[in-house]
This record gives sequence, structure tokens and C-alpha cells, in this order.
Amino acid sequence: PDGDGIYTYSASGVPEGAFEAKVAVNLSWDENYGADGAPGGGNIAFSSIGKEVLFEWNSETKVMTINVAGAPKGNLTMLQAHWVTPDTIAWGVDAPEGSIFTLYYAPDGGLTLTSTGVTGGESFTLTVDEAGLSEAVLAKFPHLEGALALKLSDAARVPELLKGQIGVGVVDPDGNALDATGLQIPGVLDELYTYDGKLGPVYSADGISLSVWAPTARSVTLHIFADSAEATTSTATPMTLDPATSVWTATGSVDDWNGKFYLYEVEVYVPKEGAVVRNLVTDPYSVSLSTNSTRSQIIDLADPSLAPAGWVDLQKPPLAAPEDIVLYELHVRDFSVSDPAVPDELKGTYKAFTLTDSNGMQHLIALAQAGLTHVHLLPVFDIATINEDRSAWQGPTFEELAGFGTVASNQQELIDATRDQDGFNWGYDPYHYSVPEGSYSTNPDGTTRVVEFREMVQSLNQNGLRVVMDVVYNHTNSSGQNEKSVLDRIVPGYYHRLDDNGTVATSTCCANTATEHNMMEKLMIDSVVMWATQYKVDGFRFDLMGHHMRTNMEHVRAALDALTIENSGVDGKSIYLYGEGWDFGEVAQNARGVNATQLNMGGTGIGTFNDRLRDAVRG
Repeated sequence: PDGDGIYTYSASGVPEGAFEAKVAVNLSWDENYGADGAPGGGNIAFSSIGKEVLFEWNSETKVMTINVAGAPKGNLTMLQAHWVTPDTIAWGVDAPEGSIFTLYYAPDGGLTLTSTGVTGGESFTLTVDEAGLSEAVLAKFPHLEGALALKLSDAARVPELLKGQIGVGVVDPDGNALDATGLQIPGVLDELYTYDGKLGPVYSADGISLSVWAPTARSVTLHIFADSAEATTSTATPMTLDPATSVWTATGSVDDWNGKFYLYEVEVYVPKEGAVVRNLVTDPYSVSLSTNSTRSQIIDLADPSLAPAGWVDLQKPPLAAPEDIVLYELHVRDFSVSDPAVPDELKGTYKAFTLTDSNGMQHLIALAQAGLTHVHLLPVFDIATINEDRSAWQGPTFEELAGFGTVASNQQELIDATRDQDGFNWGYDPYHYSVPEGSYSTNPDGTTRVVEFREMVQSLNQNGLRVVMDVVYNHTNSSGQNEKSVLDRIVPGYYHRLDDNGTVATSTCCANTATEHNMMEKLMIDSVVMWATQYKVDGFRFDLMGHHMRTNMEHVRAALDALTIENSGVDGKSIYLYGEGWDFGEVAQNARGVNATQLNMGGTGIGTFNDRLRDAVRG
């Protein structure tokens, strides 16, 4: 530093290749800054050509800039432009009047950035629309305010281009390269391929269909397995694409497919990999799974054999108005795991709620008689980080922990040693949104979890308590090519919210989803409706609801309101919605649209937590 707050570092030994960097203050990751100066933000990508690299960090703005001597201008691995409609690309680039813009396409990858610009593949001339981005585009993507609107004259090949590597470049009027970048594509996918039909396994008089939305895939192959055993080989069936919706479908008979397990093999270009890959992945619309979610299972949730006796005619406890709701929050495992009145094989399971003589259920029954109306279950959808094979769990016993006394610190040391091998997790790491978590079932392989979840709801209802699910549609456990990434390995770059450089935002703690994108909103709504109709859930508490848009939540509310006893067996209007309306991260201050925060949700009939009331009570 030289007193101006700008810290510089020059490196001459950086070899050729692609790299990433960020700033760590005082030689510690406790305070670090990434892209756009964000605390703990994503790494900043740059390419070296083996010459000097200059790093400059502004200690006031926290932004670091990286300059490579003689290096190409831009970075095709960053996605700083946005393909928002078939004929419009938005790019917040600074270019002088008369600059020439070009769209580039390479079906299998191979676009290269040189000191003279982008080479390889095909090119398409773009023109600047002086009128700027349309009101409709800015309403959907308000963070693109001020970006240039670049027009593609012929959009006929857009569906083809979306299946390969794409980038945009700009040169000045003298032909000097100014910048180049990759493209974010959720906008154009929504414009072309928003679909409102059924996905996943669907039973009908004609048999069973399996459908998956994959608009950028080149092919999708269905793999059917006779069982869930790892060694079992599959029967492969090519799926058929509907070019109008980009939904891939395969059909089979009930006799051949019912109860079988399956995976999709998706052939797709992955921008972050720079190549076409083949991903073997479970179904985002899974309704049943094998142990540890390695395969999806084909089942009919309407099959009477998957419901306890009396399920169809289950009566709900009376509730005059939502203002009468009194909630009790609990964790399924913790509810019974140390209850001596529960047999060992049922401890920590859904089944424990059916034992009305247990200590836990006796306590809940007493609370219901005293005025409690709802039990709020911490996450019970499929969780990514619990081994569902109970025989593999490791950890200290309760007796070991209790032996140290209440003021000792040894308990934490014992727990830390096996933290990743035990059976506990709060559950805020979604894997599959619409399947009950298998570690809470007596048998996580297949349909037992479905039956036992329904038995839990039935027992609580019969004992005077409605059931609320804690739902976490604001993020997934993983993204990219991670083995537990489902959505991103089917449609790379669509389901998650990307920052200005195309990196998945993680302000929620994990990979943020983007319910402002139509098909992510659809997945959330379809999942909520499934839990309401197939599992008779009475309410939903939305984790970090402020990371959804107000319209998302209004559409959830409307979908539930449309459910009646006559058309679906449930009274949707009696299902209560509420959530955490906190305003932070990349969506703060309505940056990505009017978000579902405390100040924005008035008049919707959807509740929000109030931190001012909470803090006043806490003191």
C-alpha cells in the first residue's frame, strides 16, 4: 500500500492456463472478499498467458481487479451476458459507439479467446437496439437495468445454439478486441419452453409415462432397474423429445415398470466444464427413492397399498381461523430417539408418532388438550447429508455423553469426532424436494417411507394436531457436476440463481435456487401441492422465504386455494403458509424482483416472521 487504500501485487511466474483468485485479509480466511467485493464471495476467474499478472485490491470498495499483460480481453468461462428472449441478449459492457458485437457458437465447445477476440465455431452479427431492454425484460430481470440490448436478426436456430457453447464478443470500430463472455440462458429458456404439464412418473389408463424437462439436452436415455441393488444392470430406452416444450418422455406398461427403479442419462453441454458430458441422474420429480437416493423409483402415490387404513377419510382437527394457530416445533429424530417407551427399532422414525402411549406422544396429546393446534416438523424431505443406512451410523451413546456432567466440554469433542458419520442433521440441505427423508423410516429402500410418513400425519391428526412442514426451496445441497447435484446436471445454469459472473449465488449458505425462473417456480409449486394432496400436510413454513419472489408465494397460495375436498380430497384454503421474510443477499431490496419479505407480503394472506417482535421478547 502507498496510503491510497489500493493494495497491489505483481506476479510474473503464473503459468499459462485458467485460474481463480480472491482476497484474504491479514493472512486469514476469517475476512475474505471475492467477486464484486462480496464478503466470502465467489472466486474471481482469470486467464494467464505466462506473462505478468497484476492484482489490485481496493480496501474501501473491497473489489479486486486482475490485469494480465497481453492477455485476451474477456473470459468465456464467466457468464456476464444474458440471453433474455430469443432475439435479445443483454450485456452490461462498456463499449464505444460503433463497436461491433458478435454471438459465437460451437456445438461441442472449442471457442477460444485470443488477443484479437473470439475464434472458432460459427458467428452471428448482433445489433444494438437503441431503445434498450423492454419493460417486460426489465420486470423479469431488474438487475439488468442499464445493460445494452443486442438483437439477433434470425432466431430460427436458437434452439440448436442453446445446446452447445455460446459466447458474445465485442471489438471497437478499429477492430480491437474489447471484451468477451459467456451467456446466462434462463430468460430465453423461459420464453421458449415454459411447460405446465405433468413431469416425473404419471400413471394413466395407457400405462406409465416418465417425463423430464431438459431443453439444452442433446439426448436423454431412460435406465430402468429391476431393483435398487448397485450391481443390477439397467434396460436402456431412448426418450422422445417434444420440440415445442423440450420435455423428454418414455412410456411403459404398469406390469413392466411399476415398482422398478430408474435414472436418466442426460447428454448435455456443461459451460463450466467446457464440454459435452453424459450425466446419470435421478429425477427432480422423484416420488420414491432407493436407500441414499441413488435411484428414483416408479410408484403410484394413489395406490391404496401405500396408505394406512382410513387414510382417504382422515378428518382434520377443527381450526376456526389462522389466528388460532399455536405451533410446536420439533425434529423427527429427536422426538423419540431417547424415549425409553419407544422400541429401539422405531426410535427416531415417523413410526414413533403412531405410539400414543410413548412419552413423546403423551406430551403432545396433553399439549393439544391445552390448546396446541399444529406440530411444525423440521425438514422431512429427502436430505443429502444423512446416511440412510442406519447400520453405518457412528457416534457416542447418550449414556457416554451424560456421564461427563452438565458443565463439561468433552461431549462436544466426542460428537465432533463422528459428526459426519452420525444420524443427525437439522435437514436444511435438500436433495429431492418431494420424497420423505429415508433415515426417518424403518426401511429407506423404496415405499416404506411413503407409508410411514402418512401414518405419522394420520396419528397426529387423530390426536388433535395438524402438521406443518418446514420446506427449503430456496437452495439445494449442491450444484454443478457434484454427485448430489440433480437440477444442474440436467439443465446446467438454469435452476440456480447466478451472480453477475455466472457463479451460483450462495447467500443462503448453499446453492441458491432461482424461483423467479418459471420452471423452478413450477417445481416448487408442484412439490407443495404434492405434499398437500398426497400426504395431507396442513401448512408450510418457508425457510428464507425472502429469497423467493412475492409472485412465487402468491402462485403457491393460488395453487393451494384451488384444492377442494371434491377435486383433491383436501381443503386447500385451510392450509397455512408462512415463512422467514428476511431481506439479504443478492435479492435484497428487490434486486431480482419484489421478494417475499416482511415489508412486501402485506395483503397476501401469507405470514412472515417478525424479527422486531422476536427481539423485543428476547430482550
